[in-house]
Amino acid sequence: MTTAAPAAPKSAVRNRPADIVFKAISTTAGVLILLALGGVAIFLVAQAVPAIIGPIPESEGSSFWTWVWPLTFGTLWSAFLAMVMAVPLAVSIALFITHFAPRRLAQFLGYLVDLLAAIPSVIYGLWGITVLAPFLLPGFAWLAQNLGWIPLFSPPASGTGRTILTASIVLAVMVLPIITALCREIFLQTPRLNEEAALALGATRWEMITMAVLPHGRSGIIASSILGLGRALGETMAVAMVLASSGAVSFVLIGSQNPSTIAANIALRFPEAHGITVNMLIGSGLVLFAITLLVNAISRLIIAKTTVDGGR
Repeated sequence: MTTAAPAAPKSAVRNRPADIVFKAISTTAGVLILLALGGVAIFLVAQAVPAIIGPIPESEGSSFWTWVWPLTFGTLWSAFLAMVMAVPLAVSIALFITHFAPRRLAQFLGYLVDLLAAIPSVIYGLWGITVLAPFLLPGFAWLAQNLGWIPLFSPPASGTGRTILTASIVLAVMVLPIITALCREIFLQTPRLNEEAALALGATRWEMITMAVLPHGRSGIIASSILGLGRALGETMAVAMVLASSGAVSFVLIGSQNPSTIAANIALRFPEAHGITVNMLIGSGLVLFAITLLVNAISRLIIAKTTVDGGR
């Protein structure tokens, strides 16, 4: 009768060369991320201070904050509209791919969604200008004529179609593959036993999804939505190409007086900027940086609360 070899002590397992190398690489990567984030923050603050505390050209406004407010509003408004359109559609597509579509169709749709994520933003901008904006013109005219009493559709309608609604639709199409791909992988991780148990109790497929799939993937849906929101907040070229902005603060979706966004304004003005204007643009980038950090912090709190509540 042979005896089993004694197990290696825990200290020896922890001191294996591969573990030491992996720990060093992961620790270094984490520190580098923090250093890079801190370096970006320091650069933005240092360059933005002259515009924040000092005078700016009278043509730009009375202060930095009055100048940057319309850009901040346009950034948040366009991203909000894009997420309202993209998130329900992305979740629905992910559910169809994972629980309704035949295997071959699901594979094709999954490949198609992944392909959409690889299209450059310039292409989306060209599509928005040449195809989407002219296509939406009759719809804008109808909305202004029949639903003009609603503040969002106040007449007159834009004659070019390059409105905040058009830009938001383009943003929604751009963030759609990101949210869909992540939700698809999250839904596939739902324990099979939970789904089979719901079906065995007499639930329909939709009831099984609402009882087993969606609760299990709630935190993942939130995380993927925040990732898509980050893309929508920081998108530059597509918005700069599609949106005909006037710098106004307006909730009207189909008018010609549209707010711009921080990222698009930086892209359009930075090549010709000089002096204090450069500091103003970098200062607006600091505002966008702060918004992004705030959104991610709020999302982490929501995910943590959702995870705790789901585990009770």
